[in-house]
Amino acid sequence: MIKALILAAGYATRLYPLTKEYPKPLLEVKDKPIIDHLVDKIALVKEIGEIIVITNSKFFPHFVKWRKGLKIDKPVEIIDDLTKDNAGRLGAVGDINFAVENRNIKDDLLIAGGDNIFDAELFDFLTFAQKKKPDPVIGVFDIKDKTEAKKYGVVKLGEGLRVVDFKEKPQKPFSTLVAMCLYYFPKERLGLIKEYMRHKNKGSDASGSYIDWLKENVPVYAFSFSGRWYDIGDMKFYGEAKAKFRSN
Repeated sequence: MIKALILAAGYATRLYPLTKEYPKPLLEVKDKPIIDHLVDKIALVKEIGEIIVITNSKFFPHFVKWRKGLKIDKPVEIIDDLTKDNAGRLGAVGDINFAVENRNIKDDLLIAGGDNIFDAELFDFLTFAQKKKPDPVIGVFDIKDKTEAKKYGVVKLGEGLRVVDFKEKPQKPFSTLVAMCLYYFPKERLGLIKEYMRHKNKGSDASGSYIDWLKENVPVYAFSFSGRWYDIGDMKFYGEAKAKFRSN
């Protein structure tokens, strides 16, 4: 069985004032919250038995209210990472570690950023990931623009689609292939998250920093998504996502 973890504990300061008192994943695109687009895809995967959404103390009540109106068959749990402001945030890796320990997760784990919105379904990604077990797999997307690639984790692939190089927000990207904040971590590799937390440098809480470290310790593979993808980090991308996803 697989568990799905949706990361929704950020404070989204680049989207102020929209997100000053309201969580980014609950902003709407195509007449429903951004997170619903992701939940709808996860709900279609029968192997996923539970969805966990990790948020912070400030936005926890918003997600509890959202959960009450959600109509899917799978159990959905909201957990609070106990942070109250941007200065005290745990970061993506810290939140993954918190969720794994808090829920004592021992299953394969699908992890997705709650502010990601994309066309493709998850079936092909998960089929690929299952074939690569026990090694981790990340979702990647060709953004086709090296200037835009500077804002993301940039990926270089080798034989068998193995990640051979990864740079978080490089000034001179070596490709336009970027990480999507979509990961499959088999249960055999979950212990590496705690190991990373013990050895990480200050300020290296971004998920891309973990992937960069992880690829040096175990093989990490990548699955390329097609279609449309937006990581809604600022007003520009939020506006583009609303415009592009208005019609199919």
